[in-house]
Amino acid sequence: MSGLLNIVVITAAVAWVFIRQFTAQRVTSEGKKWWLIPVVLTALAVRQPGLLDPGHHAASAVLLGVEILIGLACGVGWAWTTRIWTDADGAVWSKGGWAAAGVWLCGMVLRLGLMGIAAAVGVHQGGAATMLSVAAMLLARAGVTTWRAQALQQTYRVPVAG
Repeated sequence: MSGLLNIVVITAAVAWVFIRQFTAQRVTSEGKKWWLIPVVLTALAVRQPGLLDPGHHAASAVLLGVEILIGLACGVGWAWTTRIWTDADGAVWSKGGWAAAGVWLCGMVLRLGLMGIAAAVGVHQGGAATMLSVAAMLLARAGVTTWRAQALQQTYRVPVAG
């Protein structure tokens, strides 16, 4: 995939998820493929040549690992700053707010800093590394949000006396 197409795919996925976070969304684990977008992004990233800089394998692998860890940490932070509640029928809902947006902003700053470090040491990082980091972030966010929703559903269910 070309560099321009990478940017379009990453931007579209991030924009779609980011915009949706400010709208109340019903959280359902049954039938929803919350892991689908991260898997597609990962598949697109690993298919690309040059995921690791051929001239700097070790440094490139370390930077890629750090970028994925940043993605995971941001995803978990985003999930924990997302408000989750149940309605009168017991359905679980989620909605991100300014704290969640702050986590996104911190994640972007950290990624830009990492890109600066990579450039300073002469390591080329392509769009595939960013795509993997975004996939890790989305996977962590969806997984933790689903886990929190399931825990909330468990506490909402009250045994009926009979």
